[in-house]
Amino acid sequence: MNLHTRVKNAMLSMQRSSWEQGFAAQSLLEAGDTELFVTMAHEAVIRQREDGRLGMLSGESAITDPGANGEAVWRAYEVTENEIFKQAANKMLEYLMVFAPHTEDGVIYHSEVSYHEGFTSKQLWSDSGYMAPPFLAVMGELNEATKQIFGLMNYLRDDDTGCMFHIFDAGSGKFVRRKLWATGNGWTLLGIAKVLHEAKIVGDVTAYKTLLQSGKEILDCMLKFQRSDGIFHDILDEPDSFTDGTSALMCAAFIYRGISEGWLDRKYKQNADQIRKTVAKNIDELGIIRGVCGAPYFMSQGVSAEAQAAWLMMDAWAKK
Repeated sequence: MNLHTRVKNAMLSMQRSSWEQGFAAQSLLEAGDTELFVTMAHEAVIRQREDGRLGMLSGESAITDPGANGEAVWRAYEVTENEIFKQAANKMLEYLMVFAPHTEDGVIYHSEVSYHEGFTSKQLWSDSGYMAPPFLAVMGELNEATKQIFGLMNYLRDDDTGCMFHIFDAGSGKFVRRKLWATGNGWTLLGIAKVLHEAKIVGDVTAYKTLLQSGKEILDCMLKFQRSDGIFHDILDEPDSFTDGTSALMCAAFIYRGISEGWLDRKYKQNADQIRKTVAKNIDELGIIRGVCGAPYFMSQGVSAEAQAAWLMMDAWAKK
């Protein structure tokens, strides 16, 4: 069994929340595994709430996370022409565009609840740069997609480094986690890459150029903190934090995709190659990637479905 298949099988064996289901399905979509991504999209539809949120498990309070399922569901409609997928995608879109709670300037909150004592639920997370904007762009709402990305940057961007802080509470006007979380920056990079692609398709030159510039700035910021083995510390600028392979894989996926699609200089390939080489050494006999920010709390090293998906996405773009 080859490495790609082992990693994929391990991912499919892991329990998944809404965003993990969506990211896993997206990795299979980008790897060309049509049968599996359609099956996973169907599962997200089965678990769609009445308000439109896809792939929601019991007790989940996510607002933007379920949007990560959106493109796979829409592409499943294009493949199968089954109306169940079309209706589900449109319902997810309606939730994000109409019903999702947001700041006064229109940036969608990450969750219905606060996981941190002393803060409100009106929080903006760097994770959201991937969760909702790509789906919005795929569904023809490019202006809303770019609004969400740049809105998050307005609240979360660190002017000194160019990277993204993790969590801001718009309700209290305070940072919940004023940390340069590596995986959060990886999520933002992947979101930008997707929306950038859609901007090019529709010919929106302004959005394309602005997104490209922002993506390169975040990439260059992350690479300043890249270790000699290619990976990052969980908190980019805190060398005493544990090392994390997930953010590195997301970074590599962004690089390989950018080179493949012609919008990123090949000089970055060496950075991605080093990531691929190092993380490959951390894949065990079961296909589980070790040495990554671990689910379900992502506060220590462990394993995660999103690390597995990031490998598959990175691998797909490397081959392209």
